[in-house]
Amino acid sequence: MKLSEFKFDLPTGLVALYPAENRDESRLMVVHRDTGEIEHKIFKDIVDYFDEGDMMVSNDTMVFPARLYGNKEKTGAKIEVFLLRELNEELHLWDVLVDPARKIRVGNKLYFGDGDLVAEVIDNTTSRGRTIRFLFDGTDEEFYKTIDTLGETPLPKYINREAEPSDKERFQTIYAKNKGAVAAPTAGLHFTPQLLKRLEIKGVDRAFITLHIGLGTFRPVDVEDLTKHKMDSENFFVREPTVSMVNKAIDNKNRVCAVGTTTMRALESAVSASNRLKPKEGWTDKFIFPQYDFKICNAMITNFHSPESTLLMMAAAFGGYEVIMEAYKVAMKEKYRFLTYGDAMLII
Repeated sequence: MKLSEFKFDLPTGLVALYPAENRDESRLMVVHRDTGEIEHKIFKDIVDYFDEGDMMVSNDTMVFPARLYGNKEKTGAKIEVFLLRELNEELHLWDVLVDPARKIRVGNKLYFGDGDLVAEVIDNTTSRGRTIRFLFDGTDEEFYKTIDTLGETPLPKYINREAEPSDKERFQTIYAKNKGAVAAPTAGLHFTPQLLKRLEIKGVDRAFITLHIGLGTFRPVDVEDLTKHKMDSENFFVREPTVSMVNKAIDNKNRVCAVGTTTMRALESAVSASNRLKPKEGWTDKFIFPQYDFKICNAMITNFHSPESTLLMMAAAFGGYEVIMEAYKVAMKEKYRFLTYGDAMLII
């Protein structure tokens, strides 16, 4: 398929700047991929589409406050440093993006807070990318506590406002556990303790994978021929007992639902030769777009994504290109809210 086939005009007014007041009261579009039928619901109605023995798999990654603001030595120029991933825990080496990049050269020192944290630039990786080393003498626990204090919730740039205290809670799923993501697994933001309890009472099983979301998930596709696009690698873990629970559901012909594109990506990166799930951990650069043959899940929850994004391409691969692009037209007509803090879609 071609990149241009995923182009549409998204009105800026449909980009959600804030989440719904109550997580589980976002709107929910239910898309039946076999018939193209569309239903308009509220997210907590999702319970009605699952039965005893069905399986929901979620991403339990935890977002850390990855955006730091500091000053360059000597000039005092204000610098934004976005932490992408830790390269070496012992040396506090990090892969980062810097802004404005033209001012940041190898050898520069950057100061954060009142000198609570100092970093040295040791390499250029891309036009905006740098490798930096934090000069920190304390324990790892103290280091991360300092990052938590000085860092800001890494809201995507398209949420055109400053991060607020409430974002620290709302830009995180209620079941977030394993720290390492620079963006939230957005489909999971709609779940509340009450909704999870209702699913449990109904007999719906839940399991988790971990995939630490990096900026690669949101990197623009810049090639028309999608077979030539390369995804950035992201660290993931598919462990027991998730594997045995999912395989049992598959064998029993129950519904297996991926909560979000990142969950789907991890599951599809851990498929055995017999098309069952297997334990796996490491890095995945799997890029899913039509026509892709999904092996594990037969249902998926996802938000509404931006034009020409790899997230939209995965949704179209799962739901069917024509069905999903038509659903997006309906979503815009019905004023659904798009992107991170927006509404949700259940594809069944």
